[in-house]
Amino acid sequence: MSNSTVSDSTQSGALAIPTVPLYINGECCASASLQTLAVTNPAIDTPIAHVPLATEAEINHAVAEAKIAFEAWREVPVPERARLMLAYQQLLKTHHDDLATLLSSETGKTFADAKGDVWRGIEVVEQAANIASLMMGETVENVASEIDTYSLIQPLGVCCGITPFNFPAMIPLWMFPMAVAAGNTFVLKPSEQVPLTAMRLAALFTQAGAPNGVLQVVHGGQAQAEQLLAHPDIRTVSFVGSAPVAKAIYQTGTQHGKRVQAFAGAKNHMVVMPDANYAQVVNHLAGSAVGAAGQRCMAISVAVLVGEAVTILPNLKRAMAKLKPGVWDDETAAFGPLISAQAKQRVTALVESGIQAGAECELDGRQCQVNGAPDGHWFGPTLFSQVTTDMAIYQEEIFGPVLVCVAVANLDEAITLVNANPFGNGTSIFTASGAAARKYQHQVHVGQVGINVPIPVPLPFFSFTGWRGSFYGDLHAYGKQAVRFYTETKTVTARWFDDASLEGPNTTIHLR
Repeated sequence: MSNSTVSDSTQSGALAIPTVPLYINGECCASASLQTLAVTNPAIDTPIAHVPLATEAEINHAVAEAKIAFEAWREVPVPERARLMLAYQQLLKTHHDDLATLLSSETGKTFADAKGDVWRGIEVVEQAANIASLMMGETVENVASEIDTYSLIQPLGVCCGITPFNFPAMIPLWMFPMAVAAGNTFVLKPSEQVPLTAMRLAALFTQAGAPNGVLQVVHGGQAQAEQLLAHPDIRTVSFVGSAPVAKAIYQTGTQHGKRVQAFAGAKNHMVVMPDANYAQVVNHLAGSAVGAAGQRCMAISVAVLVGEAVTILPNLKRAMAKLKPGVWDDETAAFGPLISAQAKQRVTALVESGIQAGAECELDGRQCQVNGAPDGHWFGPTLFSQVTTDMAIYQEEIFGPVLVCVAVANLDEAITLVNANPFGNGTSIFTASGAAARKYQHQVHVGQVGINVPIPVPLPFFSFTGWRGSFYGDLHAYGKQAVRFYTETKTVTARWFDDASLEGPNTTIHLR
């Protein structure tokens, strides 16, 4: 066993590259697996670590130890669990910049963006410290003569999280702090592309006082995820990823009797009304479309320009053209690279399909280069106009710094357009009209709506509430819904007899 988050692995004739260990029972341990994948810094296309594909026995061991730990952890008083979260959020704040630097190394994110990733996760941990009030049940006295009924909120057992590459800190922190605060134990399988941040989060959790076995980290790909989905001792599965995979995760998990929340893809529309503040619109559209190289499930990827709002296109093009990608510590860089060569190939193919379909490519980022980093997976801001809904660039989630513009005549057409799209993660409207905003928020079939806010990701005292094709399940991430997802309600009906009272047999279902 080792306390480091990586271990050395040397191949004959090659420079030693660290191998990421598993994290089981509060310690790092080397995997016995002979199968590994490279963890690559996408800004320079250079391996920085190897990640093992955990063996079946290792995953079974991690789950078994989490199950054992649950029996003791569920008995820990709620205030003590809250104090763990207070200690953890303080440690995360202390190590905030170090975490962001590590996160940048495996994602390529700019330092500013990486810090935002870490901070949004810390906010969820702060909310988890409020677990006592979130675990309160209900009581009604005298539901019948001298009979009281009350509910208890109890943890489920071993929970599981399968997280994506694009938010290595925030999304794991959406999951395990709320689950653990509610009295569960947790097995985390981070994306095999970005395992380093998750390992550091786990080590800090143990340092904050989490008992051994409460949080386990295992690594792998599809096979390891499928093993977790089928494992009889896993009670819940939380997942964030692409739409096809989310659907498969939900179907497989529920078929094995698990409670599942699967957050899927998106195609987020921003509706721009003619009365909007165009300067604000241009800035927010440009930033929300290309930030993180468009690799956000809440990125704005469609601008719906109502009426004369189409006149913003020249200014929008100029604003987007000014946003340049760069390496993580370049303070002038607006965003980083795409995560992999495969991701770049996919975005390129979609952009080419848009051109071939007849859309007007106002700004083309395919030939983007960054000085000093010629091997990075760079893609520059890309803007399309004259886009129709039958084009692949409109229908598919591109996950790149690509914004497509669709023109409509009025607000009703805009609402019809957005509601016809199968996704329902987020949307926004920019307008000076309260009536237009009220109509839009009421009629649009999307779970998270921004009014003059481009990316309406709720703070964690609310929940992340994607709809339709963007979510499979019933209860969403963080906030009150997360507590309901990670717990079960037990209802108790109680009466204490007075020795002097004696009634005959009650053969009905009436309480009396």
